Amino acid sequence: MVMDQYKSDLLELSQEFQSKIKQNSLIGSFDIAHTVVLLFRKVVGKVNWINAKELIECVRFLGKSLFEMNPSEVIINMVKRVSKLIREEYFGASGTNIEGSSSLQTILMANNHSSDDLTLVVPGLKSVVIDSINELISELETSRSNIALKSSEYIHSNEIIMTYGKSRTVELFLKKAFLKRKFSVIVAECAPFFHGQELAKSLAEHGIETTVIPDSAVFAIMSRVNKVIIGAHTVYADGGLKASNGAQSMALAAKHHAVPVIVCSALFKLTPKFVNQEHGGDFVSPELSLDFNMKPRDFDFETTTPKFTYIKPDTVDLLITDVGGNSPSYVYRLVAELYQQEDDDF
Repeated sequence: MVMDQYKSDLLELSQEFQSKIKQNSLIGSFDIAHTVVLLFRKVVGKVNWINAKELIECVRFLGKSLFEMNPSEVIINMVKRVSKLIREEYFGASGTNIEGSSSLQTILMANNHSSDDLTLVVPGLKSVVIDSINELISELETSRSNIALKSSEYIHSNEIIMTYGKSRTVELFLKKAFLKRKFSVIVAECAPFFHGQELAKSLAEHGIETTVIPDSAVFAIMSRVNKVIIGAHTVYADGGLKASNGAQSMALAAKHHAVPVIVCSALFKLTPKFVNQEHGGDFVSPELSLDFNMKPRDFDFETTTPKFTYIKPDTVDLLITDVGGNSPSYVYRLVAELYQQEDDDF
């Protein structure tokens, strides 16, 4: 358990995160992940921890506090990524790892170390952990551009691409591909938020031929489409996705018409847990889809407006991450490389 003298510093950092939430400066998953990792770097540099075990406890304590403020899967992912980095740098600095071992051997050896091994005081551990976290920050900051660099491999000339809502990763992916390929894009508007209209405007200003359609027209137009490219909020360990509500209907329509579905998602969105379909996820006010000017006697029903939906892995053909394209069935291997078993209880 985190010692009492650390809690005041950690709670101060959590208040910094809370202020960003109140200012609405955390728009998407990237902003949350980036902010969380920056806070963890401050933990390493400012908190007077003694050994790697206490540092991991500080990271987990702060991560739990941040998750209570904003229950996003990427916070859990970043806690586990940073914890893994700390263990790797600790074992490397203390000389317990074996030079020249393969990546699989390294993963298995790291997973065999018990938490008691982390109590040794290692000189210079703080600096190497900060350097490792800086590399993680660089990975986050370049994730979209690295995915976009591969766009010309998956989009060909004169194709018709369909997408749903607005994803900053997909937006950059399409714009980068347009530098080498000429194609058209059909954007479902993603009612009642209409984020698709924002994406369509941005693509049209970039010179891409863009058409906005209502969500109800997706199935009718799908037969004319060559590819479906969407973003994801979370990628689960089984290859399933948490995406904007309505994207599941598009994926099912694409499967019916044998249209390939491509998902653009950075590695930080991969989570080691499986979806709990009994948990509905995030809900917003139904005021956008209901007319509250109706008479009181007309309010004899209940309604919900979820922000996200679950897309099964069998409806996705390809997942494009920072390290290339993979089948959804390969996600478990990426998860094994990113996280360690010691953090499964978080």
